[in-house]
Amino acid sequence: MEGMIMTAQLLLSLSILIAVHEWGHYITARMFNIRVEKFYLFFDFLFPMANVLNFSLFKYKKGDTEFGIGWFPLGGYVKIAGMVDESMDKEQMKQAPQPWEFRAKPAWQRLIVMLGGIIVNVITGVLIFVGLTYFLGDTYIPKDFINNNGGIQALELGEQIGFKTGDKIVKINGNDFADFQEVIKPDVLLSQDSYYTVLRDGQEVRIDIPSNFIENFNSKEAASNFLIPRIPAVVGRISKVAPYKVNDSTTVEKESISNKVGLKPGDKFLEVDGKPVTYQDEVMSIVKAGPRDSISFKIQRDASILTFTESFKGYDVIGFLPQALDKDQLAYVNYGIGESIGLGT
Repeated sequence: MEGMIMTAQLLLSLSILIAVHEWGHYITARMFNIRVEKFYLFFDFLFPMANVLNFSLFKYKKGDTEFGIGWFPLGGYVKIAGMVDESMDKEQMKQAPQPWEFRAKPAWQRLIVMLGGIIVNVITGVLIFVGLTYFLGDTYIPKDFINNNGGIQALELGEQIGFKTGDKIVKINGNDFADFQEVIKPDVLLSQDSYYTVLRDGQEVRIDIPSNFIENFNSKEAASNFLIPRIPAVVGRISKVAPYKVNDSTTVEKESISNKVGLKPGDKFLEVDGKPVTYQDEVMSIVKAGPRDSISFKIQRDASILTFTESFKGYDVIGFLPQALDKDQLAYVNYGIGESIGLGT
């Protein structure tokens, strides 16, 4: 069923795109008084064989144009008088040009008609993005929210230039900022003498960005290995299976620890192996500290405190994803029409 829904969604999306594209050819042809004989979504023949299985699911005629929906759900077309198109009607081309035909028009008009579909597609795309920006605005993770909730987690690239997990970034190049994404914007990473100011143990610390640091961001995976907001150790989703190491050369999938003990979304980790934890990185640090035969952890579920001990031999993860940020933890920004046009284009 899911596959059928996805197929239907794809077909609908392509149909809209094709209809808009063909309308671009249609409207530009009509602008120059060129006769349009057919406007079809999908083909009313077995494409590309124009004379095979010629029938339509629906059609009606308005003026000189027959509008319809073909039976062959691949593309669509407009049949413009005096132009060889998808219908491959070459007989018309053997006759003398008529004033209403495409071939009778000057070159600049023919060019506009030929580019009409692409032009309208581009304009439609811009209008959609401008509309989405204007009506929906944008959301971002506020820097102040991150700093008030544990700061950042320094990953490999962040540690290379001096960040530490728990740092709170308060300025970029001496300037205040609101959106956490500002931290990894290219203009910051590319600028000469760029630096961050972080609050660490109550003291401000300057972290300079090396001049060649941007070279490390050569892929999406690399970019995600720099800094991320520190994530509370609260269960968001349970993994039913997890990697299980049978021996040094064989790893299989086996029921995860989280599924075995019955962890639930919303469970908050308090301790792992007797050590207090607040954030996901603390849980991971303890779990990955080395192989062990068993693991114990304490969680809070609603008003109850629960403790679990489970065999951990062969595992290296508990098997859960942390809880994502709630909508009320994000900041919203609304754009005026001028800003929306700038961002949407």
